[in-house]
Amino acid sequence: MATVTFRDETATGKPLSEWEVTGLPERMTVRQLIRLRVREEVARHNARPSNRFNGLVRPDDAETDLNGYRLREPRRIDWERQAEIAERAFLTNGFFILAGDRQAESLDEVVDLAADPDLIFIRLVALVGG
Repeated sequence: MATVTFRDETATGKPLSEWEVTGLPERMTVRQLIRLRVREEVARHNARPSNRFNGLVRPDDAETDLNGYRLREPRRIDWERQAEIAERAFLTNGFFILAGDRQAESLDEVVDLAADPDLIFIRLVALVGG
């Protein structure tokens, strides 16, 4: 079983957040890892719903806020819907994932978590006026 560190960084390498998940298989697809990450962050939010969500992708009906998303009112979030949004964002370069020293390129790519237990998620932000 593997322990994986999920880390968010800016495009310049500045760390934003980090947490570990233990007891994972040694090999998982990028799709499985994205879904796992989203399920974990939504579970943390749903345990104490608030009007802020700090996650990989923006929930429906939320506004982008500094380092997260603002919900109109505190509510529970559907992790499966968030996972769908995250998969689409990955496919359209909304974020990318580094596993070890390489960039994951497809949802079906298998990551060897024993060799690369640190996964870095880098969200890409659209430039204003560009």
